[in-house]
Order: sequence, then C-alpha cells, then structure tokens
Amino acid sequence: MDFIKEGFDAIKGSIVESGLKVIVAIIILFVGLKIINFIVKRIHKALEKKKVDTTIIQFSESLSSIALKIGLILAILTTVGFEVTSFVAVLGAASFAVGLALQGSLSNFAAGVIILILRPIRIGDYVEMAGTAGIVSSIKVFSTILNTPDNKTIIIPNSSIIASNIVNYSLEPQRRVDFVFGVEYNSDIKQVKELLVEVASAHEKVLKDKDIFVGLSELADSSINFVLRVWVNSPDYWTVHFDLMEQIKNALDQANIGIPYPHIQVVK
Repeated sequence: MDFIKEGFDAIKGSIVESGLKVIVAIIILFVGLKIINFIVKRIHKALEKKKVDTTIIQFSESLSSIALKIGLILAILTTVGFEVTSFVAVLGAASFAVGLALQGSLSNFAAGVIILILRPIRIGDYVEMAGTAGIVSSIKVFSTILNTPDNKTIIIPNSSIIASNIVNYSLEPQRRVDFVFGVEYNSDIKQVKELLVEVASAHEKVLKDKDIFVGLSELADSSINFVLRVWVNSPDYWTVHFDLMEQIKNALDQANIGIPYPHIQVVK
C-alpha cells in the first residue's frame, strides 16, 4: 500500500507544481501585457517628442508590439517547462512550410517596410490606390486603413498598394482646377473669355500669383466649349470647384449667354 500512497503523493505533487506554473504563467502574461503597453506608449511619446512623422510612429508601435509579444510568449513557455531551444529548433524546421503558408502576410510586411522607407503616402493624405480612394488614417505592419469621404473604413493589404498605381492628391501643396463650359454658337468669344477670367479672379481662394488660363477648346455639335484653369491650395480644391461652377453659371445667365442643353425636335 505504501507504493500506492507514494504514487498518489507524486501525482499530487506534480499537479501542484503544474498548477503553480500555470498560475505564474498567467501572472507573467497579465503583467507582461501591461509592460508591453507601457513600453509601446513610451515609444510613441518619445518619437512624438522628436517630431517624427506620424506614419513612422504608428508603424514603429505596431512592429514593437508584435516583437515584444513574441518575447512574452517565449517567456511563458519557459515558465511552464517547455524547452525554448527545442521550440525554436522546431520552429526553424517548420519555417519553410510556415513561410509558404504565410507568404501573403510576409509580402504585406515587406510592402509595409517599403512604404515606410519610400513614404509615398502619409497619415492624413487623400489618395487613390488599389482601386479605391480615401484619407489615410493608419499604416500598420500588414495593412493600410483608409477612411472614405462618406465615412467608410477600407483596409488594404500593403502588398496591393505597392503593386498598384498610387495617386496622392495631398503630396503637392497646390493643385490646378480644370473646368469646361459650353455656350451657344452665337455667343461673343471675347465676352465669354473675359467673363470667365473676371469670375475666377474674384474668388478669394484662387491663387493670384498663378496665371488663370481660358481658351476655346472645341467646336462641338451644339456648343463652343471653353476651358478654364485656375490654381488653388490643395485643401481648397473642392471649395473652388463647386463655388466657380455656381458663380459662372449665374454670371452667364446675367450676361444672357446661353448654355446649350440636349433637346428633341418632334416633326409632325
């Protein structure tokens, strides 16, 4: 009976020991996550204090968080009795298969690094890429997040961004706004050109140090079409676009200059 008792005592001791290891592992996990959050916040504040670009700050936070959490997992495995060296060896042996399985994620990570280095986009830029458009709100290790003007969130894999054309509307401080206005054939060309220049020049957000261009661009089927080109600061693009469309329409009406529109003539 002694050997049975000894067996029970051994099992009991093993259970107690394992239980203690699990409790310690849970404590390490809880404390470790708190420490990681603290470190990531400190990194954010340090980079922000040095006035580092927001794009680099967010990417550094994401990368640091992943690296520290991997270290935490290894520490927990050591605590519960796993041989970390054996674990690393197994992980190394399986790395080829994992690499094949995660090649999409790895390419997204590599693309994220390229975006960070080349910086074709930044936080707050309005961009068109990978078949969609919006304001860049976040650049993470594997993906980039856009917010559309109608408040939708779009998550794009970084590899898709690198593989596509990127149109950055915010990169340059100034943009040109192009208009096409069609008027009736009996309109006075000189009068129309002067009117377009006058209305465009009066707008406070049109840059006065840039030339305003007006030219007759096309003799269309039912109208003569004029091109108007003005320069504005990039944030004022749509304000000027909508304002001048309305103001020029009103000015043409007041000058009795007709704007052709499609119509059907019914012959009896």
